[in-house]
Amino acid sequence: MKIVVQVKLLPVSAYDADALAATLRACNRAANAASEVAFAKDLKRRNMLQDAVYHRLRAEFDLGAQAAVRTITKVCDAYTTLKANIKAGNLGRDGSRRRVRAESRPISFREGAAQPYDDRMLTWNLDARTVSIWTVAGRLKHVPFVCSPEGLELLRSRRGESDLVMRDGVFFLVATIDLPEPEVFEPGGFLGVDLGIVNIATTSDGEILAARRLNRYRQRHRDLRTKLQKKRTKSAKRVLKRIRRREARHVANTNHIIAKKLVATAERTSRGIGLEDLSGIRARVTAKKDQRARLHSWAFAQLGAFVAYKAKRAGVPVVHVDPRNTSRQCSECWHVHRTNRVSQARFECRSCGSIMHADHNGSRNIAHRADAVWQRGAVNRPRTSAS
Repeated sequence: MKIVVQVKLLPVSAYDADALAATLRACNRAANAASEVAFAKDLKRRNMLQDAVYHRLRAEFDLGAQAAVRTITKVCDAYTTLKANIKAGNLGRDGSRRRVRAESRPISFREGAAQPYDDRMLTWNLDARTVSIWTVAGRLKHVPFVCSPEGLELLRSRRGESDLVMRDGVFFLVATIDLPEPEVFEPGGFLGVDLGIVNIATTSDGEILAARRLNRYRQRHRDLRTKLQKKRTKSAKRVLKRIRRREARHVANTNHIIAKKLVATAERTSRGIGLEDLSGIRARVTAKKDQRARLHSWAFAQLGAFVAYKAKRAGVPVVHVDPRNTSRQCSECWHVHRTNRVSQARFECRSCGSIMHADHNGSRNIAHRADAVWQRGAVNRPRTSAS
């Protein structure tokens, strides 16, 4: 399985920082020039595009041989991704249908867009925590970087390319790590997880991870952004620029913590994890005006992705089930009726009289459905010795 490790570069001087920034600008301007040729002459394969633009990129943008090759590959990969997205049905990040224009103009790259580096352009010294990296101003040697101890250990398994990224004037290297994938164990049941806005996650064990603090945090940031945008002063714009990614980082950190907890619980109890397939939920659900911000900032896809990859690393099976009627079906007698859901938090079965927290009831239904899907034969079932 592939995961990524992000390290932060600490340029030792302003000259080093300017050289890295100039490198990204030059590579992405070269990528735009190559993209125009690829679009105009329909040269989307690397060898064909390289024959057409290689010498031009080196001469006009002062790129090294490998930098030119990596830039051309980046352009071809971008067109391949665009074609795959259109062919796949124009799906959005949350699985909802969205309109994607066909190739009506060349793909453009921001001046600060990521640039891939291979081992000829980038050398890691993990013991000293430094890198030697190519730039348009020459190779910068002994550039320090910082990362977590776990990330440093993962970097020892690094293979292939790394990406140079700049965010808010800070430089990062994003490395791809190829780890051996553990065998998925045979679960002794499933931990159902109901994802929601009021409660981020509720498990079939009855544990409720409320979103009250996270929603208040989001509301404070929305109010602050509104206040600063109304001011329209230079200082307000500087504050907006400084805090623009703070909320996203906080949400991602919260989702990492929750995903780690869910996977640890499932692994400790030898169970799999059952999740709802919420693809296209935003397109299906209508929300009042005062609820739209909460609905569209709901990071259920990110949490699901975190659970999936952490479970994969631990060998925990994950099964996605149909979410229909999980909130209306009684987890005791299986009676389904819309009036069973009395309120957001209360569930009362009209057939057997069971009363419980609505999200807990939903998570139990998810656990039952996941177990049924697994028994019928899931795609990620472990191989037996006979097979």
